[in-house]
Amino acid sequence: MLIYITKRLLYAVGILIIISFLVFAIMYKAGDPTELLLPPDATQQDAIALKQYLGLDQPFHVQYLRFITHAVHGDIGRSFIYGQSALQVVFERLPATLELASVAMLISILMGIPLGVAAAVRPQSFPSQGIMFFSLLGISIPVFWTGMVLVLVFSVILGVLPSSGRGALFWHTSLLTADGILHIIMPAVTLALFQLALIIRLTRTGMLEVLMEDYIKLARAKGLPRRVVVFVHALKNTLIPVITIIGIQFGQLIAFAIVTETIFAWPGTGKLIIDSIQNLDRPVVVAYLLVVATIFVFINFIVDILYTFVDPRIRVK
Repeated sequence: MLIYITKRLLYAVGILIIISFLVFAIMYKAGDPTELLLPPDATQQDAIALKQYLGLDQPFHVQYLRFITHAVHGDIGRSFIYGQSALQVVFERLPATLELASVAMLISILMGIPLGVAAAVRPQSFPSQGIMFFSLLGISIPVFWTGMVLVLVFSVILGVLPSSGRGALFWHTSLLTADGILHIIMPAVTLALFQLALIIRLTRTGMLEVLMEDYIKLARAKGLPRRVVVFVHALKNTLIPVITIIGIQFGQLIAFAIVTETIFAWPGTGKLIIDSIQNLDRPVVVAYLLVVATIFVFINFIVDILYTFVDPRIRVK
């Protein structure tokens, strides 16, 4: 187990170094941020002085080596725009994104797995056909369209849900206040719709395959109740690919909630990364991507560990 964890940590360090180099190189070639930071009446001397202050007058390899040296000590750099630690800027916005992604994924899991099982148990029934039609819509409809329709119906026409913001907070979360819960409903549903449809279809496909296995037929022949056969014997062996998708999709929810956060003015990392890219705020962009990459690596590690609990045949070794 210790060897396995050590290997995963070494892989994570290698991935983070590669990502940091690629992002740093892209942002280095993207343009000169001093042109956006200086006022229109700034002189050439002002531009040179600002470049020297920010360390942008050095060659690429010198800037990158300095960045790596500082990163080892937990310093990704200071934001060109906000004037504070880039990691601090990202961490200030990250809880809102994690909260939104967690609620969206929870909705997807609690609804997707039971609906997928129901669609597999009686695949030719009318409810099953309706579930599959809904899942097809969920995969096909763009996220921005879903968000705009929800705002139109529930905010503009019915006026029952707020259209923007995070609402009132308690202990830095909106999930502990009634106003915060009302604010998170529409963005969470918008973000969850595609994941829900994906989990439904994956669960149904896996269940259909498992239900044809000999040990399931044997369990039925023994006279076990259908509930036990489906939820104890069949579902457990269906969950491995589902857990894999859940882990991957949760990381994607965190990284790519930009559209949803923009539509609902959710104060997460989505708008932060868009503004940072437009302003060529290199430290914030690099810090954001390194944080997201670390989250991906951690989620995949947790998923690998969960495999051993779902299927005893799988061992960490």
